[in-house]
Amino acid sequence: MPIHLIWGDDYEACNREIEEIIKTVIDPSWKSFNYSQIDGNDPKQNLRALEEVQSAPFGSGGRVVLVRRSPFCNGCSIELATKLEQTIKLIPDKTHLILNNSNKPDKRLKTTKLIEKNILSNTFSEEKNFNLPLPWDINGQRKLVKNISHRLNLKINYETIDLIVESIGNDSSLINTELQKLTLLSEAVNKKSNINEPQEISKELVQKLIQNNSTNALEIASLLLNGERIIALNKIQSLLKNGEPALRLITTLTGQSRGWIWVHLLDSHGNQDVKEMAKLAGIANPKRIFIIRKQIQGKSLQTLLELMKKLLLIEASIKSGTYPIDSFKDNLLTESKIMTNN
Repeated sequence: MPIHLIWGDDYEACNREIEEIIKTVIDPSWKSFNYSQIDGNDPKQNLRALEEVQSAPFGSGGRVVLVRRSPFCNGCSIELATKLEQTIKLIPDKTHLILNNSNKPDKRLKTTKLIEKNILSNTFSEEKNFNLPLPWDINGQRKLVKNISHRLNLKINYETIDLIVESIGNDSSLINTELQKLTLLSEAVNKKSNINEPQEISKELVQKLIQNNSTNALEIASLLLNGERIIALNKIQSLLKNGEPALRLITTLTGQSRGWIWVHLLDSHGNQDVKEMAKLAGIANPKRIFIIRKQIQGKSLQTLLELMKKLLLIEASIKSGTYPIDSFKDNLLTESKIMTNN
């Protein structure tokens, strides 16, 4: 009666862990009978999950009941908690219950205590968390890149890792996608025949595949900062037409904007140590502090904050389904007193 508690905001890693459990437990020939995915936002479906998890698998292999947005350790009702407590004892050995939520389990809840008690005293439960590092946690972002590269059997040095962090940030899914592209490019360049030997990803390959797009985005950020919005929009449209992912573009722009705000704030409080400033601002290369200082010279904090606000609105708009270029136009072409008064 295994229960898997999987949580965190790194959706890529959570989904990978879930898929691995499904692949290990379920016989593909019987998946349509032995796999259920439940929406935890629906109280009725949660009760249905607890009913289904009491069923033994059909045919060969095991059974998996996955509850997305699970409430069992995050805002669980008394009725549901009581039902879970009754159900745990009835889960067959080959049936797995996966409870997935982006939020950390609430240790005050009876259900969380029940599951954690079983994790400590038994072998049928396990908890795994996958949280993305914060935008200013450079070491955490480096570790994220290192872990993904290790999983993909890649050889990568610290200088190259820093370049990826600077270009992409803490987007786990995008890091995974770009490293896979880099693997193919490296294989083509090096023509290695031994698939078991780690593929080396060089700084030059990263600059060729990733940083070129990042550089374009940073140029757009500078244009926006200087109020040249029409030119910036033309470059944005060109990038999008050439296949640049809209969310990667907005991630780079918000990352640059965040760096400007941090450096402005730290400078205004008299900070002079560029290494300390880089650490606090989440900037991998301390030398960029000098470049940023020149970029924001004469700009007010209000101007920088307003630009960040617009970029966050664009991101929210894109994620809600608005066509990317329309999201950029709708928000960047909106007049603002703060944007026009530096």
